[in-house]
Amino acid sequence: MAQFTAGQDTLALEGAAAVRGAFHAIERLRARGAEGRGLSAGALDLLIRLSAAPDDGLSIGKLAQAVGVSSRNVTGLVDTLERDGLAERVPDRRDRRSVLARITPAGLDWVESFRRPTQVAMAAVFRGFTPAETAQLRHLCLRLVENQRQLDQHLSQTDGTNAQP
Repeated sequence: MAQFTAGQDTLALEGAAAVRGAFHAIERLRARGAEGRGLSAGALDLLIRLSAAPDDGLSIGKLAQAVGVSSRNVTGLVDTLERDGLAERVPDRRDRRSVLARITPAGLDWVESFRRPTQVAMAAVFRGFTPAETAQLRHLCLRLVENQRQLDQHLSQTDGTNAQP
């Protein structure tokens, strides 16, 4: 890595490589659990968000913003969840032109059956971490996300592209 940085400090690159490695390890574990139950990681993320949403559901736009993908992508994921009976589209009572996505009772059951194995897996992944270390890691990762969001916003303003938030 020192050759790549022309002898400059490699700590930030090493940190980024470590974060990338940790991300891939967690994603592999998450994908294994979700796909073993018939859902992609994206559909799983949406279903978990819907399980915590208000009873009347969330708009496709709000879901897209929360997940950080396009509304078109969320529409496809909701189609999948709806086909599997885990979510449904319902009219928005406040705006007749709008449709909301809402978790179904079967979706709530699915999330509940996924919750315990996930908690066991995450306990194994974070084995040896103190609660303070886990909280610090969460804090540092959220700072990375915010820094990247700000950088992305800056770059989109300077190069004229519309980057995702």
